[in-house]
Amino acid sequence: MLQWSSSFALLACLPAVFAKTYTDPSQVPKTKKYDYVVIGAGAGGATVAARLSENAAVNVLLIEAGISHQGIASVEIPFLDSGNAPNTYLDWNYTTTPQASLNNRVIQYPRGKLLGGSTSINFMGYNRGSQNFWDRIAKVTGDNGWSWSSLQPYFKKLERLTPPADHHNTNGQITPSAHGTSGPLGFSLPGYTLPIDSRVIGTTKELPSQFPFSLDQNAGNQIGWGWTQSTIVDGSRESSATAYLDPNANRANLDIVLNAQATKLIQTGSQGGVPTFLGVQFAQSASSPRFAVNATKEVILSAGAVGSPHLLMLSGIGPASQLQSHGIKPIVNAPGVGQNLQDHALLSNFWSVNSTGTFTIDDIIRNSSLFNDLMSDWQKDKMGMFVIGNPNQLGWGRVPSNAPIFKSTQDPSAGPLSPHIEYLPFNGWVSFVNPMPSSGNYLTIFTAIVAPAARGSITLTSSDPFTYPNINPNLLGSEFDRYAMRYAINSARAFTAAAAWKGWILGEAGDLAKAHSDAELDAYAAANTATIFHPTGTVSMQFTGGNGVLNSDLTVKGVNGLRVVDLSVLPYIPEAHPQGAVYVLAERVSDLIKASHQARHR
Repeated sequence: MLQWSSSFALLACLPAVFAKTYTDPSQVPKTKKYDYVVIGAGAGGATVAARLSENAAVNVLLIEAGISHQGIASVEIPFLDSGNAPNTYLDWNYTTTPQASLNNRVIQYPRGKLLGGSTSINFMGYNRGSQNFWDRIAKVTGDNGWSWSSLQPYFKKLERLTPPADHHNTNGQITPSAHGTSGPLGFSLPGYTLPIDSRVIGTTKELPSQFPFSLDQNAGNQIGWGWTQSTIVDGSRESSATAYLDPNANRANLDIVLNAQATKLIQTGSQGGVPTFLGVQFAQSASSPRFAVNATKEVILSAGAVGSPHLLMLSGIGPASQLQSHGIKPIVNAPGVGQNLQDHALLSNFWSVNSTGTFTIDDIIRNSSLFNDLMSDWQKDKMGMFVIGNPNQLGWGRVPSNAPIFKSTQDPSAGPLSPHIEYLPFNGWVSFVNPMPSSGNYLTIFTAIVAPAARGSITLTSSDPFTYPNINPNLLGSEFDRYAMRYAINSARAFTAAAAWKGWILGEAGDLAKAHSDAELDAYAAANTATIFHPTGTVSMQFTGGNGVLNSDLTVKGVNGLRVVDLSVLPYIPEAHPQGAVYVLAERVSDLIKASHQARHR
């Protein structure tokens, strides 16, 4: 992706704003009793910590392995989002195992390592997922509370629809009545007009049967092309830290410890022969002293689809044979831990364009004076091009139901309102794999497989918590995924062949221009595909008594005192940008946690 000058890394050296924020594990009070200990300050952990601490009678400790989100330009300024990862101090800097379907390439696998987690470094796309998706989750878990209709009050509770940065009239770009207006998480439509906006929308008018316009992709039917909704407020990023932690900085019952990596969940007893895990061990580094804290009610694990299964296995909860092979005593044999990993394979497709009378991102990256002028615009009043970080439109489509692939493969999507493919049109050269050429202007259309049939895994490499696990998302690892990518590439070609692009697009660029037959398209995808960083499903819930790791209330089966709240809990990957799914999971589970402990004390 694009890289930004380190001179913009820090906006200012700001003091911590939290009343009880500790920057070293040794500072956590040894005599204070915490009702809840939450591990990880991403979309799940920050939301749960904030909601549980609404009750002044309980104490909450939030443990975060990274640093504060504050004062970092690439975190706050939307346009600089691609400077956050990979290979930065804001990132866990994971990599995958060699990917068999990607020519055995090792793929960088960013996850946020700071308050806000990946919501502080992502590209800010806000999607709920489709009605089909959530109804499928309800069916698989046997819990109608996860259905689309049941979750609508929670979506509206968490959302705060705000005006775009440029305050343009948004009629015809969103359905306001579908959204909340007073919740903690602010989001908005794009706040800056790009030259390709009229071309994208024009194509939906010219070719509506192939590329229909969608007024609001978060209203239940996700199919079509429409205006992007992003977690951007007044020209700045909105994360779980800015939405749920900053406003509650003065709560005396919410403590946060930074630079503290959880290294083990500690069994503190048993009840009726069922082990209880209310202890958490944590440390600043591999060579630092270990510290421990106990919760009196629950430990909530929100370390993400990589971190959560890793920590469970290190603690003796996971596939028994795998644990034993690394010298870890199995306490709970849970074969599903670390399995079922899903992710969205992503491919950058490029076209050369005519720059006469317009501009692309390429001009900004190559021209430091222009870059600095745009930075000044943002610093002055948070206006201008730097208020956007996503493409202004997103497209979602399906492989046709009569496609030959479905003669041998079951449809992996949740239903007709759910996409197989995402299209992201960028006004310039944007890639995680291919460096930007030194000259020329470009259009990029990302094609992503958002309903993959492939499954991967997270497995141990060591019993050392500071040694990363094997991460194998198995990208493009099924025939359906490869078929869908071929279809997506050709569909993007059809999109750019519309009259709306005539006179601007000069021709295909890069390896795309040489890929036409199925074999050539497969080779092109294998050489250029990466991921859009949405790992899901590695500690999945399923109906009570089923093969999932979690019950539908996200408690760990066969364990007392432990719950998981992050993207790992979903048995299927959202066919969407998934931060919205985690926020709504956390909102509902926060109420379930409160109700559970109120019931016990009646």
